[in-house]
Amino acid sequence: MFAVIVGGFFLLFWHFRRAPLFVLLGVLFISFGLGAVRYGLKDRKGISPELKNAVGQNSVLTGVVVREPDERENSTRLLVKSEKGGDKILVVAGRYPEFSYGDILRLEGTLEEPVRRLADSDFDYKAYLAKDEIFLEMFYPEIRKTGEGAGWKLKEALISIKQKYVQNLSRALPEPEASFLAGLTVGARKSIPQKVLDDFTKVGAIHVVALSGYNVTIVARAVAGFFGSFLPYFASVFAGLAGIFLFAVLTGASATVVRASIMAAILYFAGLSGRVYQAKTALFVAGFLMILLNPKILRFDLSFQLSFLATLGLLYISPFVEKFAGFLPRKFLIKESAVATLSAQIAVLPVLLYSTGAFSVVSLPANVLILVAVPAAMFFGFLAGVAGFLNYWLAAPFGWLAYVLAAYQLKAAELFASLPFSQINF
Repeated sequence: MFAVIVGGFFLLFWHFRRAPLFVLLGVLFISFGLGAVRYGLKDRKGISPELKNAVGQNSVLTGVVVREPDERENSTRLLVKSEKGGDKILVVAGRYPEFSYGDILRLEGTLEEPVRRLADSDFDYKAYLAKDEIFLEMFYPEIRKTGEGAGWKLKEALISIKQKYVQNLSRALPEPEASFLAGLTVGARKSIPQKVLDDFTKVGAIHVVALSGYNVTIVARAVAGFFGSFLPYFASVFAGLAGIFLFAVLTGASATVVRASIMAAILYFAGLSGRVYQAKTALFVAGFLMILLNPKILRFDLSFQLSFLATLGLLYISPFVEKFAGFLPRKFLIKESAVATLSAQIAVLPVLLYSTGAFSVVSLPANVLILVAVPAAMFFGFLAGVAGFLNYWLAAPFGWLAYVLAAYQLKAAELFASLPFSQINF
């Protein structure tokens, strides 16, 4: 309230003195005050009264799986919304039996509040979960499925298509290339070996597997080109917007995907209204809308922070980097990839060092060599997965081409990660 009142006085002073500084200070103080109010409203939420007294005790609950299960090597993480109180509970369960989005489950186990610090880490795990309004956990409870189909029907259908698509890739390609391409195209990471993830993390290219804004941009351009080839412009814009929305839902709508999807949607609207697309404006609009919806991502969502900063680097730093990259060849997008990688790395470096304590020395050459093959790998991988809906033999030729590209990327990451000086830990 104090900040808003002070901001109001600055705007009042501007009315008499007409000094631009007063406008700037007024907007800053009012924005800070309103932002604090929005954060405070979000921060007030906690465990519901219905489950408050059940914390630390053995409880029997019924709930619905409200997010696609996160399947890992030795466990599965389920996000279950309790019927009593409507609390979101993070359930850590065994790999089998398998459960799906929309399943109704009966849980019997001990409700716990998340610990604030994980072992040997300064990461605030409790606050990280709280940003998504998850205040309770349950480890390896007794689970019994009592129903299904309780989720959003559209999301259920999209997840079902996604699972079938991943199965098609598994039939057309060997592992780990099939899992890698599933992560590259639709964000499915459940079966990617941990060693592959560690290699990409070590060389600073984990954003490729994690479906970054770069991947979403490729998808948005492909959707625009596909619909624009046979639909009138007006209809193709709305078809493209629908395609981006469905793709975001299908991939789980992570902060990175949502940010890139909003920017792509603004690009469509700019074309529809005959206006010039300003990427810088689109980035800040996307960031503002996401923070307005959930202000805690600004503080506790590392993927949002890195995605936003990396895009800032591409917009503001890359023009300066490009001046010193004239000696690089333009063939195979080598110069473009190098400039983009270095610009993004410079922008995210402070946050990356603070949050992970690690710096990849080989990030630039590794990213250049890996990113060069991403568009083609996504294209042939997508064709293999889609053709698999029709016939295995139709998918096989695309699968062979996708395999060669994926194997090349995995080998590049493995090679750079194996270098003794590839990463510096602080």
